[in-house]
Amino acid sequence: MVKIRLRRMGAKKSPFYRIVVADSRAPRDGAFIEELGFYNPLKDPAEIKVDGQKASEWIKKGAQPTETVRALLKKSGALQ
Repeated sequence: MVKIRLRRMGAKKSPFYRIVVADSRAPRDGAFIEELGFYNPLKDPAEIKVDGQKASEWIKKGAQPTETVRALLKKSGALQ
């Protein structure tokens, strides 16, 4: 199954996340199919940038966003 999920990046104690499309069997920070955007929770307010067109295409193809990514997509306006 293909999932849209977060991939943790950044140094220790300063996380930065990329929103990626990956196989559900792959490790969290392992191989991915495509990068859709990023999420930086350390900025105030949190910085979210997502390519809404790519995200909607992947969802139409059957990719399942995780709960966190679904909330981020709604907040950024990429998902209704």
